[in-house]
Amino acid sequence: MMINALNSGAKVFMADFEDANSPTWDNVRDGQRNVHDAVRRTIELDTGEKQYRLNDETATLVIRPRGWHLVERHHEVDGKPISASLFDFGLVVFNNAQEQLARGTGPYFYLPKLESHEEARLWARAFALAEEDLGLPHGSIKCTVLIETILAAFEMDAILYELRDHSCALNAGRWDYIFSCIKKTGAVLPDRGQVTMTVPFMRAYSQLLVKTCHDRDAHAIGGMAAFIPSRRDAEVNAVALAKVAEDKRREAGDGFDGTWVAHPDLVPVAIAEFDAVLGDRPNQVDRKRDDVHVTEEQLVDFEIPGSDITDEGLRVNVSVGVRYLDAWLQGVGAAAIDNLMEDAATAEISRAQVWSWVQAGRFDEARVREEIALVEASPAAKEVFADVALSVPLKDFLTSEAYDLLP
Repeated sequence: MMINALNSGAKVFMADFEDANSPTWDNVRDGQRNVHDAVRRTIELDTGEKQYRLNDETATLVIRPRGWHLVERHHEVDGKPISASLFDFGLVVFNNAQEQLARGTGPYFYLPKLESHEEARLWARAFALAEEDLGLPHGSIKCTVLIETILAAFEMDAILYELRDHSCALNAGRWDYIFSCIKKTGAVLPDRGQVTMTVPFMRAYSQLLVKTCHDRDAHAIGGMAAFIPSRRDAEVNAVALAKVAEDKRREAGDGFDGTWVAHPDLVPVAIAEFDAVLGDRPNQVDRKRDDVHVTEEQLVDFEIPGSDITDEGLRVNVSVGVRYLDAWLQGVGAAAIDNLMEDAATAEISRAQVWSWVQAGRFDEARVREEIALVEASPAAKEVFADVALSVPLKDFLTSEAYDLLP
């Protein structure tokens, strides 16, 4: 998978230790080994039927470490599990930074789950310490920050400032952002499929991100297209690819400088839409979006005209959430479910929406448990989902709750 991603034609590939990774000890170690080999261009796979090697030209490698809320229990400092963020970052930069710089690239990171400029400052301190101890040129560690919490949306300028020495860019992390709105504000949102990037509060957040970045001469990166192409259903593909193209066309038109997709087959779709706007330009940072004026009230106005909470919405959230947890507990962090790439962020939306609907009286606990029982999954996955979807108060992260169940 990593070889195919690096060969995909995308400009950047993000190797994920976070939401698309189930952090079993084997996965964490294998991930570090793959990063090491990819940096040195020695990564390869021979299945007997097919050989996988890196092309001469590959995507630039970016690493997403785990968020500040997670620990790595297999490594302790002073008798306590180390921060998973520092573990992932530290191993990558120690083993690879000098090699990356010698090869004309560098140690590039994609920082998740930040809620404040103080967390950005902590990352800046970690970067500075690593550069000093490893003898790296100041500012050689570079990063993009995911704005995927409602709290961070109010601190984008300050986050950029704290990481100013590290060429900071911001990314619209749409899935976790929706989860954060539910968790931090108690928002009761309609069916997941109705909460698109064009609804008012998501539109306000994404346009504010572009304006904030470009005002500071930083890059603004659009959200993830999660569709997974099907080799069996051409009709489903045609409809989905049209939606992906529409999404990327809107982002490019709004001023974003790049975007993400979940599958290599979507790369040409995204590139075509951005090339149509950018032409030969590498970005559109010079487009300052002085026409955008977003208020605090718009960021927390969760009314979506014409939307609804439905029985089907409950069924989908329970089904996706339980099945994803079933995969996660078996060591699979990115699971293709119903032609979408589901990761921890989309599972968080599923369980948080169920929780908010129960608290609002739209469904009762018995109904939710009935839906859980209908899903084909392990008892452990069902038990975890019931816990994180029904416990009061809402638990912070399902990954934190389920981590001790992993080998």
